[in-house]
Amino acid sequence: MSDHTRDSTVEPPSSGAPTGWNAETGEWEHATLRRAVVHGVRLYNVGEFHESHDCFEAEWYNYGNGTTESAFLHGMVQVAAGAYKHFDFENDDGMRSLFETALQYLRSTPGDYYGVDVLDVRTVVTNALNDPTALHGWQIELDGAFPEADETDFEYAESLE
Repeated sequence: MSDHTRDSTVEPPSSGAPTGWNAETGEWEHATLRRAVVHGVRLYNVGEFHESHDCFEAEWYNYGNGTTESAFLHGMVQVAAGAYKHFDFENDDGMRSLFETALQYLRSTPGDYYGVDVLDVRTVVTNALNDPTALHGWQIELDGAFPEADETDFEYAESLE
């Protein structure tokens, strides 16, 4: 575990034992990654795609190329950016380009990574390549639920600026 990604205040998963969680020690391998994921997913789930993107992107810089952490975060950056292109700019060609890249990054990521249902993310993103309406109403699953943003998530995103 890298010291710069430790944070003892990050809560355990609300259910399950996703990749990244060590039940024996009661710690995340990279707690700051989990924190970014929680905020990023919640913001995505309420349609705040730009802020979601920022959460994933800021944490992505903690990891070197070739790591699973980097690939996962880069993929999630692309997912949020693609949704932003679709919903805020009605630019489905831009969305498709970002989603194709996201799928490359997420290809080798474990199915339940830091609580995110990555298999579902890959499935919906793949479906959206042909039918962008697959994104409509879709939320990212985290720890078996679909959490939505509250003020703490917006404060976290603002702190990244």
